[in-house]
Parts: sequence; structure tokens; C-alpha cells
Amino acid sequence: MMKLIRLEWKKNNVLKYVRNAGITTAVLLLFMIFMARELDAQETAQMMQLYGKSMLASSVEMFVHLSYIIFTGVMIAAFIVGAYEKKTINLMFSYPIRRSKIILAKICAVWIFNFLAMAGSKAVIFAALILTRSFTGISVASILVGDPSFWLDILVSSAAMVSISFIALPIGLKMKSSKAAIVASVVIVCFTQGNIGSATLVNNIPFYAILFVAAAVSAWLSVYNVEKKDLL
Repeated sequence: MMKLIRLEWKKNNVLKYVRNAGITTAVLLLFMIFMARELDAQETAQMMQLYGKSMLASSVEMFVHLSYIIFTGVMIAAFIVGAYEKKTINLMFSYPIRRSKIILAKICAVWIFNFLAMAGSKAVIFAALILTRSFTGISVASILVGDPSFWLDILVSSAAMVSISFIALPIGLKMKSSKAAIVASVVIVCFTQGNIGSATLVNNIPFYAILFVAAAVSAWLSVYNVEKKDLL
């Protein structure tokens, strides 16, 4: 399986996505540095109760999640949906390898990359905010890098957000459209990271659990009956 995953990365020029992930992280870091003082000023007890974290920590997570859900959608479109759209999947299915294994390798290639990129982006931004606090004057007391639960939260939330992004996969496959997969990712962002007044679904565990199940079903539908399905 790892050979197939590495092949997918090589075939789709993964270094291009590494570069784009680095640029995304740098832009988000600069944005958070410029916004940090305003976020400190806006922080209230109501906001802490709403998000369960400080405004700085919750904003970092929100913007990283927003960026990488769409980033994952773009990679889903390129790695998986695009293969059906351009019909290059026909050639791959002619290999002496189970079709389901090929699709699973594509899914894993996208998932692993974006999980590492999202978790790494959060870690880099939080570390940079701490290291530059003497220059920026922002409060980083809420960034508890010495607490194991802080890092566990980064890993769990990153895994959950990347997994939820795969709800866009069957939509793109059904329509055989890379654009449809990307648009679906934007809709997912609106549902998972948006808020209306004081109402938000951010950090809503039951809601995320439902989406996680939906993502698992989406991945299953992508490989279901693929061995017998005729390609047009």
C-alpha cells in the first residue's frame, strides 16, 4: 500500500503541494500576528464559553481548518476525481492490482498529506507566536505547549477535519467534476467553521461525530462495487 501511496505522491508532484502548504502556513501566521492584539481586545467570557478556548487559539484553529479543508478538497479533485474526469483511471484499472486498493491508495495519499500538513501548520503557527511574543506583545498564555492534551487536541482535531473533508469525494465522483468537489469543500467549511451571531457548530462534538460517520460512508461509497463497475 505504501508503494502505491508514494506513487500517487510522485505522479501528482507532491512537492508542489508541500510548497503550497508552506505558503499557506506563512500567510496564516502573518495574518494571526496582525490580528492577535485585536483578538485579545475582543476576548470576553462569552467568547470563551462559545469556543471553549481563547480567541487566539480558536482563531488559529478556525483559519487553519478553513484553509486545509479546502486544500484537501483541491487534492481530492486532483488525485481522485480528476482521474475519473480525465479517464486516466481506466489505465490504472488495467494494472494487475485490485481497483479498490488503487482507490484506497489515492484516499490515503490525500489524507496522510493533509493530516500532516494541518497538524504541522498549527504547530508552526503556535510555536512562532510564542517565539515572537516579545516583539508583538501579544498574550500567549493560552498556548499550553507543555500540556500533552494541547498536542493531542491538535492531532485529533486535524484528523477529524481532514476526514470530514472527504464528504466532498462522492459528490465529485457522482458528477465526475473536480469543480464540484472543490465547491462541496467550501460548503463543508461554511457548515463546520461558520457562525451566526452566538450560534456556531465549531467544537460541537455530536455534529462532528455525525460528519465523521458521513465521511466514512463517503469513503466507503467511493470503493463500493468498484471491482464490478463499468467505466464510461
